[in-house]
Amino acid sequence: MKKLLAAGEKNIFFLGKTWRRGETGPLHAPEFTMIEWYRAGAPYEAVMDDCVEIVRVAAKAAGASVFEWAKRSCDPFTAAERITVHEAFDQLSPAPMPNNGDAFSAALVQHVEPQLGDGALTLLTEYPIREAALARRSPRDASVAERFELYACGVELANGFGELTDPIEQRKRLVEAMDEKQKRYGRSWPIDEDFLAALAHMPSASGVALGFDRLVMLATGARHINDVLWTPE
Repeated sequence: MKKLLAAGEKNIFFLGKTWRRGETGPLHAPEFTMIEWYRAGAPYEAVMDDCVEIVRVAAKAAGASVFEWAKRSCDPFTAAERITVHEAFDQLSPAPMPNNGDAFSAALVQHVEPQLGDGALTLLTEYPIREAALARRSPRDASVAERFELYACGVELANGFGELTDPIEQRKRLVEAMDEKQKRYGRSWPIDEDFLAALAHMPSASGVALGFDRLVMLATGARHINDVLWTPE
């Protein structure tokens, strides 16, 4: 889709199937539906607003005035809250934010995520650069990136970026990410050279991917992702 932006498209979206190996459970399925969209020339706050509006449209369509999950509730029509990753760890975690990638992810899932989106939708913003390989640096703080995630009732619904369009910086970040994967998991993947070539022509843009099945779950009150899949595992 970024290659399409580089070719001149302005506002594009995709609605379709996505696959992720090895994750199953109430909120995870190996095959799920994703909505992904990009806006050329738009700040990443614009796609944050898009996310909130899509959630509200889904809630209205399902006749839901409140979402409930894991003993938490969220009013999708209340003004969405915004909190940075650093603020979230300072306020919600019993320990400081880890520097290691795996430790960061584990602490985020255990201590921070369950408390986000309680009462109102929450936009978690400004991820550390090391946790946002595809996002541009924040103009306010070079140590963080324009990455956000949207939460309701502790459930992650969307992941978005102010897109990185510098091919040199992007290559550096991808090489570092693959080196880290090789170190941690004993495997890595080749760099997409066509993608890097396209970035040289890509305009400033923001994009986001939203988990459609999870949104339908919350809007309809389903208790398991299999309840909203056409052909569950």
